[in-house]
Amino acid sequence: MAVRVILLRAVNVGGATLPMASLREMAAGLGAREPRTHIASGNLIADVPGDPDTFDRALERAVEARHGFFREAISRTPGELAAALAAHPFEVVEPRYSYVVFLMGEPTAAAVAKARTFATGEDLWDVEGREMHVRYHAGAGRPQMKHESIGRALAVPGTARNLNTVAKLVALCPA
Repeated sequence: MAVRVILLRAVNVGGATLPMASLREMAAGLGAREPRTHIASGNLIADVPGDPDTFDRALERAVEARHGFFREAISRTPGELAAALAAHPFEVVEPRYSYVVFLMGEPTAAAVAKARTFATGEDLWDVEGREMHVRYHAGAGRPQMKHESIGRALAVPGTARNLNTVAKLVALCPA
């Protein structure tokens, strides 16, 4: 067993309701120990049995079977979350305007080059390995960049968490 932070993409938005109690119950049913959640946006911390990727795919199937919608599950170790937080390449003017997008895999150089063709205004982004770092000039609710187009160009699904949430998830993990 190893502690993992599992992040589900786009839950409790746009009609995809996933109660956190149900997420904890499904994780426990898949063999996770001590599943706990943080806020209602699909953040799960648990001791996960076996291969983490196998667990993530099983959790995706369980969510779809029980709730009728598919959402990617992307997991990292607590150390990987802390490293992503420390690697944020932009000045943090307001932590809630700065995000880490945890990607399912590393985008190709060609995909990153294609994504760079989209205008971003004063918003900033960069990819480092399996993470995309973003700083919105005026907040995520008023983006200047076309983040959906950039995400499609990267061709790797991901889920975003602001720096406050990432820091809290790291703090909630056992030392």
